[in-house]
This record gives sequence, structure tokens and C-alpha cells, in this order.
Amino acid sequence: MWPLKKRIPLKDSGIFEGFTDWHSHILPGVDDGVQTMEEALEILRLYESLGVKSIWLTPHIMEDMPNTTTHLRERYAELQAAYSGRIKLHLASENMLDNLFEERLEKNDLLPLGESGDHLLVETSYFSPPMGLNNILLRIKAKGYYPILAHPERYVYMGESDYQQLKGIGVKFQLNLFSLVGAYGVETKKKAEWLLKNDFYNLMGSDIHRLALYEEMIRKKMQKNIDSFFRGGRNCRFLFVHSCEQYRQKPCRGECAQKTGKNAADGKMS
Repeated sequence: MWPLKKRIPLKDSGIFEGFTDWHSHILPGVDDGVQTMEEALEILRLYESLGVKSIWLTPHIMEDMPNTTTHLRERYAELQAAYSGRIKLHLASENMLDNLFEERLEKNDLLPLGESGDHLLVETSYFSPPMGLNNILLRIKAKGYYPILAHPERYVYMGESDYQQLKGIGVKFQLNLFSLVGAYGVETKKKAEWLLKNDFYNLMGSDIHRLALYEEMIRKKMQKNIDSFFRGGRNCRFLFVHSCEQYRQKPCRGECAQKTGKNAADGKMS
């Protein structure tokens, strides 16, 4: 009989030590994500136990959820006042590419992602693109921003040629972490694995909307898949170089260091 392999608790695995979550819906009471301050603080406590370093709060802005910059900053200040833990919080937004976004882009009324303030997290409908998608993305670039497409693996209308075309015009891609453990279905998981294998992703985020999702995805599915997750090859490890300080000491046998350069080692966007 083969000896049973001892399972390492997720919090002891070091996977999330120094991790930056680039996409979350933890800011309470502003969209379809976390609704109460109590739930937001509980998620932050659980993230602390995993060693997460920083979180970008990216509430939805769309015609159905027309959050104003002022309102989001007020809610952000309230969360900062209520939270006294170690995680560094940042405010940005996830922008639906609709008419409201076009208006706010024209006015430069935006909440960009990243310390440099020149990246925008954007999304579309899961089922169909907005009219003139490429032109919208090019206008974003003309305004001086780098568009980051949230969870490209989830768009049912996108295939390999679409991803290649978007990369060709300079769009960056953000992986939803839970796509790799089947949270959104088999097809999304397959797309995520293909995009990862072919070097399309630049950043990783949880897209967490509620505590129950944390419990289901992180504590159960990711715990079950720790070994296979890191057997995903250098591309999977490369994303964690961008978001985890632990890989300053374990740089993928030189592969990731060569690919990412200085910024990756610093946990910054490239």
C-alpha cells in the first residue's frame, strides 16, 4: 500500500504569502459584491491569515450600477477607518465598456488600477462584445491608459483568434484565480488553462464577491488543488511572481526572472 501523502493546510502552504489581489468586490454596499462592513472585515481577516499583502478594491461601474467616484471614495474611507489590519488596501474600479464608460473616459472621471495610475480594469458582457470593442480599447490607450481585460476566459464569444488580436493591440489580461479550479465551469477552465499556457495573462485576481465564495473556492477547491495548481508550469508561477513576494526567494529556476525582469520581482505591473 502506498503511504498517504500529508496534506498541507492552505494557510501553511505559503501560496498567498505576499500576494496582491488585483480584482475584488470587497468594498461593502456598492455593487453586487459584499454588502456589509462586517462581511468585508471578515474576508480581510481571512486574507490576512493566508499572508495576502495588498488588495485592489474594484467595484463595478456600469449603467446598471452607476457608482460615482465621490461615492466610492467615501465608502473606501469608511472601510479604511474600520480596518486596522496589515493588508494594504487600494481603490480602483471594474469598468463595463458601455455608454457610461465612454462619458467618464471623455471626462477622465476614472479610478485607475496600479500605483502608477495608468491602467484601467475593463469588462464586457459575457455573451457579446460592445459595438466597436477594438475602437473603445484604442481610445483608452489614446487617453494614456493601458486597458486590462478582466477575466477574458469567461467571455463565451471570445476564442483564440480574439485573444491574439487583443494582445496585438496592447490589451493586458487578468486571470480570475478561481477559473483554474472550475468555479465557472469546464469550458472557462479550459480557456484559462490555454491562456495561461500561451503566456496571455499579466495579472491575477480573485474577483471575490462574498464570504461564501471564499469558503467554497479558497478553503475547499484550492486546498484540494494546491499541488496541481503549482504543477501548472512556469506561466502559473510567473503570475505569482507578479503578486507574491515569496518568489523573490524562489524565482522559477531563472525562467520567470528572465521573462519578467525587475518589475516582476517587485510585485509590480509590467
